[in-house]
Amino acid sequence: MKIEDVIKSTVQMENSKKIILNIMYTNNILAEKFNELLKPYDISGEQYNVLRIVRGQKGNPANMCVIQERMLAKTSNTTRLVDKLLLKEFVTREVCPENRRKIEVSITPKGIDVLKELDPKVTAHEESFSKNLNTDEIVLLNHLLEKYRNQ
Repeated sequence: MKIEDVIKSTVQMENSKKIILNIMYTNNILAEKFNELLKPYDISGEQYNVLRIVRGQKGNPANMCVIQERMLAKTSNTTRLVDKLLLKEFVTREVCPENRRKIEVSITPKGIDVLKELDPKVTAHEESFSKNLNTDEIVLLNHLLEKYRNQ
């Protein structure tokens, strides 16, 4: 469906405006579907992102700076997200013995179990949005989005 039909616009729009509206609308759809997927696990997309970042440390703790720099949403309050994951017992948080100002976050077995359960569901979610594109189109779309974003 064209973006003009989605927003019920009868006015001719510049292509630069249509690109932004298309990206924003697509992002909203992706976020809504992803949040539906995460809802039974009582975690947000940002919390899921933190869990994946910490799991990606392969058993080593991640400090708050590492988590923050790898977050998709750079404006996220990392401390608040970690606090919520602590309450759910998905991560642990400890003060670094060598540098008391540094906080180290590790994933717990419970956190790993949640991600293991979510992994195939997230993969299916991602693949469902690519099903109308062939491999070359997927590569091209990624390239164009990166080119568009990196001005």
